[in-house]
Amino acid sequence: MLAQIPENLLKLIKEGECSTVEFKTAKKNLPENLFETICSMLNRNGGHIFLGIQDDGEIVGVFKDYIKEMKKNFANLCNNTEKISPTVHLEIKEFFYGEKEILYIYVYESSDVHKTANKIFDRNEDGDFEITGNTSLISQLYIRKSSTYIENKIYPFATIEDLRKDLIDKARNMAVNRVANHPWAKMNDLEMLRSASLYEKNLQTGEEGINLAGLLLFGKDDVIASALSYYKTDAILKVDNIDRYDDRDDIRTNLIESYERLINFVKKHLNEKFYMDGNQRINIRDVIARELCVNLLIHREYANPVPARLIITKESIMTENANKPRNIGYIDLNNYSPYPKNPKIANFFKEIGLAEELGSGIKTITKYNKIYSGGIPSFKDDEIFTVTVPLAQKVTDIALDVIEEMDELKIKLFDYIKTNNGVSRQAINDYMYPLFDTTDENELNNKTRYIINFLRERDLIFNKGTKNKPKWIAKK
Repeated sequence: MLAQIPENLLKLIKEGECSTVEFKTAKKNLPENLFETICSMLNRNGGHIFLGIQDDGEIVGVFKDYIKEMKKNFANLCNNTEKISPTVHLEIKEFFYGEKEILYIYVYESSDVHKTANKIFDRNEDGDFEITGNTSLISQLYIRKSSTYIENKIYPFATIEDLRKDLIDKARNMAVNRVANHPWAKMNDLEMLRSASLYEKNLQTGEEGINLAGLLLFGKDDVIASALSYYKTDAILKVDNIDRYDDRDDIRTNLIESYERLINFVKKHLNEKFYMDGNQRINIRDVIARELCVNLLIHREYANPVPARLIITKESIMTENANKPRNIGYIDLNNYSPYPKNPKIANFFKEIGLAEELGSGIKTITKYNKIYSGGIPSFKDDEIFTVTVPLAQKVTDIALDVIEEMDELKIKLFDYIKTNNGVSRQAINDYMYPLFDTTDENELNNKTRYIINFLRERDLIFNKGTKNKPKWIAKK
């Protein structure tokens, strides 16, 4: 079902165009200058592109009958080196606003310098501008990219023999199984590494070779240890022996097998839970584990020697990884802008089917943990990025489409009513008031009434009893 445009994107539209927001009219076809904007945003700070909106912000929409073909053409062009080089993994999303449909593209800030039609573009408040002939601006661009992302560091003396061919073959097969006729199918190993920006040339220094991203993905264990002596990932179980640990996996290998070992550790120590999402039977534990483990590996700041950790306790599963914080504090789950930490590694994981679009992990973990444990995860952006997924909550028996609308307070009240069936409004007030971040009596009453009405309108609770002594009861 086509979704209504989210509030955070609607806010961007209302604020108008800027260096990170671009509007384009596109009734029937992709705009001719679309990839100039994509190229410039990749090279600068990333951004948001809306198709079906005029420069003044008026939403005119895209003709519905042409959207499927536009999306197909876009996917093909993203994988065409003559159109964008290096190629990119971007997606078009469809939203409706009123009776109009618009298309949305999130462009990440890339760790590469990109070209479109062999031209380099950069971006400022006035839009896209070509810098192909400006050696000074191009040099500044390369310097900024190399200083921002350690995954770009080139190891000129590393050779293809330092990589594991079996892993390269495995990744190639995973990509081909995900997308028929994937271009990697016809490439040799070196061509595949170049295509994935894992083997490149620094045009400023002249250095050429395998970069750190390539070593972390495919390097032999001793080669990785030589490049990053402190590199490791800890998987720890602390249930009975909380002072030390009950089980541990000290992982010091490539990212692909690190992911597999982390996933197996979670499967070993957490119970399965299945859910029918439409006609599809989903193992919710595995979905949450996949997102946690992928994000732990692809968003880590590898210049920082602090080990990445996955910790399972009675109360939660938690991940910690070194980080370059953008906005210190807890992430607002309803309004946040994802930021790529290692775009080359992230894009590679997307190509082999182990990751999805940037930012989707937070949404997926939040959505499915409401079913798995009933708890709301937290994501803290700091020098150490921390994800905490509660496990010890009461499990709510609520339809998935309703679960997606519910936040922590709504789930807490539903569980309270379900556990103490037949509770008065005064008992609800006594339970809920301390949970709010206000002491104003009217505001407390209004917030509580809103949550009660939310649960009642979705047929989760009902009122029973006399007019003077009503009781709220959870439906079974």
